[in-house]
Amino acid sequence: MTAGHLLDPVTAAGDAPSAAGPSVPRRVPTPDAVLALLKPHTWFPPMWAFSCGVVSSGVSLEGRWPMLLLGIGLTGPLVCASSQAVNDWFDRHVDAINEPQRPIPSGRMPGRWGLGLAIAWSALSLAVATLLGPWGFVATTVAVALSWAYSAPPLRLKRNGWLGCLAVGLSYETLAWVTGAAVALGGARPSAAVLLVALLYGLGAHGILVLNDFKAVEGDRRMGIRSLPARHGEDAAAWIAVVTMYLAQAAVLALHAGWGTRAYMWWVAALILAQFPLAASLLVRPGPKAALYVSAFNVPFYVITMMITAFAIRNLGLATP
Repeated sequence: MTAGHLLDPVTAAGDAPSAAGPSVPRRVPTPDAVLALLKPHTWFPPMWAFSCGVVSSGVSLEGRWPMLLLGIGLTGPLVCASSQAVNDWFDRHVDAINEPQRPIPSGRMPGRWGLGLAIAWSALSLAVATLLGPWGFVATTVAVALSWAYSAPPLRLKRNGWLGCLAVGLSYETLAWVTGAAVALGGARPSAAVLLVALLYGLGAHGILVLNDFKAVEGDRRMGIRSLPARHGEDAAAWIAVVTMYLAQAAVLALHAGWGTRAYMWWVAALILAQFPLAASLLVRPGPKAALYVSAFNVPFYVITMMITAFAIRNLGLATP
């Protein structure tokens, strides 16, 4: 069966007969299907970046906890969750090949419930963002727009591995960081140092997202999605992922050297060096398993350098615009 003959999971789900006779199509998703669609395990990166933004702002957290907790909820359970719902809806044909157990292709999310939830969660995200001041609202609006541009026609940026990973990296890291800093500053513009570091870590996240694409090479090729592993092969994609992550961190290390933050600089350098063994193993034997190991064990070092850098900006007084 070719990709062109695959059934749409929306119309096919629930139609297959079972041993006990024809199954009854589900009309309403179960709570566990909704939770699976929103993917709580993916919320950590933007929530962490938001927290880094708060720390880098340099302001006292006293009396600001309600607003900051609202911001963390916005970046994770709302904006990130809505992006996952959008992606799953427009990826339902690819997921029917790569991950048929997901809520939509499996039939646990029937009809057009997936699309409805994607729209509703995006609208709720924008509504909550109005409470966070102009910079917080603008950053959230751009993040929501990128999530739709990434997954939905006519742009569907994920069809291009370069643009798709860039869009998600900027959304999950850069915009979340900027939102955190802006919210902590009461809606004011974050400093140039904050904006530059947030941008660098968002660009580096491009490499992290390339690692995620290793698991879906077969389905991507069959459905015409030109992720970097599918487009250039796993060898080239491994180099792109590793070099992108290291270039971003090297640029941050150079900033530390320029700022004179020696203690912070050495911690960042040590964490970069700690990433070498697994990164080297990916370059020697690229594939889904090696990419998974790098994601599981190297990426935590990457995100720790984010918080170290946030504290450096805070303690050096670089948060002032």
